[in-house]
Amino acid sequence: MTLADSERDSAELALLSPMDPATRTEINSLLKQVSRSFYLTLRVLPQAVRPQIGLAYLLARATDTIADTAIVPVAARLSALAAFRDRIVGVSDKPVTLAQFVGAQMQSGTSTEGSGAPALPGEQLVLARIEEFVGALRQFSADDQELIGQVLSIIISGQELDLRRFAEAGPRHIVSLRNEEELDDYTYRVAGCVGEFWTRMCRAHFFFGEAVDEALLLKKGVRFGKGLQLVNVLRDLPADLRQGRCYLPEDRLASVGLKPGDLLKVDSFDLLRPLFNELLAVAEAHLEQGWEYATMLPKRFYRIRLACAWPILIGVATVAKLRSGNVLDASRRIKVTRSEVRKLVLGAIIGAFIPRIWHRLFDRAKLV
Repeated sequence: MTLADSERDSAELALLSPMDPATRTEINSLLKQVSRSFYLTLRVLPQAVRPQIGLAYLLARATDTIADTAIVPVAARLSALAAFRDRIVGVSDKPVTLAQFVGAQMQSGTSTEGSGAPALPGEQLVLARIEEFVGALRQFSADDQELIGQVLSIIISGQELDLRRFAEAGPRHIVSLRNEEELDDYTYRVAGCVGEFWTRMCRAHFFFGEAVDEALLLKKGVRFGKGLQLVNVLRDLPADLRQGRCYLPEDRLASVGLKPGDLLKVDSFDLLRPLFNELLAVAEAHLEQGWEYATMLPKRFYRIRLACAWPILIGVATVAKLRSGNVLDASRRIKVTRSEVRKLVLGAIIGAFIPRIWHRLFDRAKLV
């Protein structure tokens, strides 16, 4: 057994993927542009769910772009998100027009990542052609459409909450989450719900007849997603602060003698470190549940296992690096290198077929 895609005739492929080939090719091209890391995960997924999950990601990326286009007033962004949600779930048949956001992206010349990097042409194309992708969504079964609509609705609810929460935020006025409950809710809306979606989609298409504890799988899937997002929150702390956003709970910061604005100072990390390490431990515990999730999946679905394993292992390696650095020093962004990613990816591929190696991968990722 290898990772090379087996050759399928066109009739079989059509049964596995209702999306027409031209649309599928276009979506794959855009995914490669807007997310290299997710594209790697997408490519290893079985063809039967690759189009659904890929399109769901692309639509979520569109809502993220809408929410993060700062040059457009908050009220207009909220209105566009609401219209987009209604269109996705079928409440409205009115076409969504995002020309205002395409123009704003071109005018600002920056991506939605908050890093000042050049805008990705792919992000503009997704917005400009959004109705084509809504049409592509309608090619799936009613059940698949419902799952995609559910997860996008939750993601959009999180984006709307953020826009209202940080409406007055800026570099000179940093707004923080109030407590850990808000942080947990945020990580669920952004990524924990994706764990549920992923589980239900794969369960429906692959191991619906398997003796799997679905309730436990869903619970671990949520923690899987939360862990990945919490790692992002902790890693991206400096970039978020410079936009006036602080996802670290205000009450916990106060307990170590800090205010959100203090985090703009590199030397504040000495006071922050105990809380930061505690949150890293929470992230790692979530990811460990994610690893148990991947291990619970039937072994013969090694592609789905790998698609889960790669981001988990990269997340664990990122946690290890964050423990040893000063995240507040924006001049030294902490991340896993490409060579380290390749090592983790290769190790998981080998481990997928050798259980004794697989069961050591999580702990080894902490040493990368």
